[in-house]
Amino acid sequence: MNKDPRRAFGETIRKLRTQVGWSQEELAAACSLHRTYVGGVERGERNVSLLNIVEFARALRVKPAMLLENII
Repeated sequence: MNKDPRRAFGETIRKLRTQVGWSQEELAAACSLHRTYVGGVERGERNVSLLNIVEFARALRVKPAMLLENII
């Protein structure tokens, strides 16, 4: 069974955020997003727009495509 792509994306964001050593609040500030939005993304509750995928990638210093690699 395929995992929900929102959940897979959120797991990738959480993994990268913790590797950097940031809290959700710190990542949210780096992306100019609200902390509760970041939490919802990490839990797979939010359908993330392309613009926010780019913001996450910029903040985490990765290519946007890298954030989508685990989505099949």
